[in-house]
Amino acid sequence: MNSLRTKPEIKNELKFQLEDIFVKEIPNGLKIFYLQKDKLPLIRLNFVIEAGSKFDSLSLPGLARLTAAMIDEGAGGLSSLELSDEFDLLGTDFKISAENDFIVLSLQSLTENIERSLELLSLVILKPDFPETEFEREKKKLLVHIIQLKDDPERIADQIFDKVIYQEHYYSLPVSGYYDSVEKITLNDIKNFYANSFKADRSFIAAAGNFTAEEFYSLIGKFFKDFTQSDSNLTLSDKLTPTDKKIFVYNKPESVQTEIRVGFVSGKRNIKDFFQKQLLNTIFGGQFNSRLNSNLRERNGFTYGINSQFSYNKDSGHFLISTSVSTENTFAAIKEISNELDKLKYGVTTEELTFAKTSHTRRFPLNFETYRQLTTNLSALAIQNLPLNYFNTYLKNLNAVTIDEVNAEAEKLSQADMKIILVGNKDSFADEFLKNGYELVEVDEKGNKKI
Repeated sequence: MNSLRTKPEIKNELKFQLEDIFVKEIPNGLKIFYLQKDKLPLIRLNFVIEAGSKFDSLSLPGLARLTAAMIDEGAGGLSSLELSDEFDLLGTDFKISAENDFIVLSLQSLTENIERSLELLSLVILKPDFPETEFEREKKKLLVHIIQLKDDPERIADQIFDKVIYQEHYYSLPVSGYYDSVEKITLNDIKNFYANSFKADRSFIAAAGNFTAEEFYSLIGKFFKDFTQSDSNLTLSDKLTPTDKKIFVYNKPESVQTEIRVGFVSGKRNIKDFFQKQLLNTIFGGQFNSRLNSNLRERNGFTYGINSQFSYNKDSGHFLISTSVSTENTFAAIKEISNELDKLKYGVTTEELTFAKTSHTRRFPLNFETYRQLTTNLSALAIQNLPLNYFNTYLKNLNAVTIDEVNAEAEKLSQADMKIILVGNKDSFADEFLKNGYELVEVDEKGNKKI
């Protein structure tokens, strides 16, 4: 009878083995990361070009985003409508996105249609037409998008957070740009950005499908052999400027909620401490039963949810706590977040660490179920310069982390110079902060201090 009441022991013995990842660099410097998957007659690829918003000049944020929007608006003599119709007839899913570091062209095609799909992709990448009429239309679309974001407190909070922690660093600027900066962008700016940034040796392909690696290499070589290399090495200054130890407030007088962002620049992704930080964050704010959610949602009822995460770009990364609370609970929420950060100096428990490891272990194989997930993970290998056996050793490395290693990271996090950003009705919570010795600095939607 007692044996039926005994809670079954959870063991982290799940085995995971990803197929071999093939890597090749063709003569022009374009790298290919390929995973053969024979289950379905599909091929999916990410064509990743290091031409993201970090290459926008400080005076023209939004340039990479607008270039990405323009790149398929006519290419190789085909109009944007003709390109779109051809992809549709082939049953090929084709999308373009711009990020901080990269412009990503993603494509998923039936194997029988991959050759024509790649030919169309090569036209978009190698022979964009950049028609004037399409430029004016795409520019207006981006300006309308930016206007719409002004009414989104979550987006405003994220934008100000990036500016506050990164200051004059290139990661401080929004990928979409600002209204006044996008207004200044000309078609010549787009053409020059493309000419300087779209280079084979600054690009890679991450792909999965039912071709052999050699068959896939041959197709890429056929359509992208004329993709040119860079004339010179383009370098960016990644110097970070310290910020003030204050609370930064964007005032939205009509708001009944306050968007809260708390965090700091935490550095590049590093295999030596990645797993420790991953487990620590799971315990602190990375899952439903985390310390933050148990406090602010379950115990105090301040929010529907709160989470934290370590996020990594190519050249740097940050730690972020994110939530929204009703206006009257703004100060109390910040106080509880501060209390939870302070408690980290006492470390985590063995039970918390075991649960975090089990949670990651059980979920890990689910990250490799779809072709989209596979190409995303292959892209991460290339971006973060991770070893090819990284995913096959992931669980071993995760479960090898000791409680002392996690507690060392917990102590660092408890002492980190966190920046606090509040977007909400300043008049409804300012007095409580001032009475408790905080200094509030009002900023505009770009994160710049108001004069």
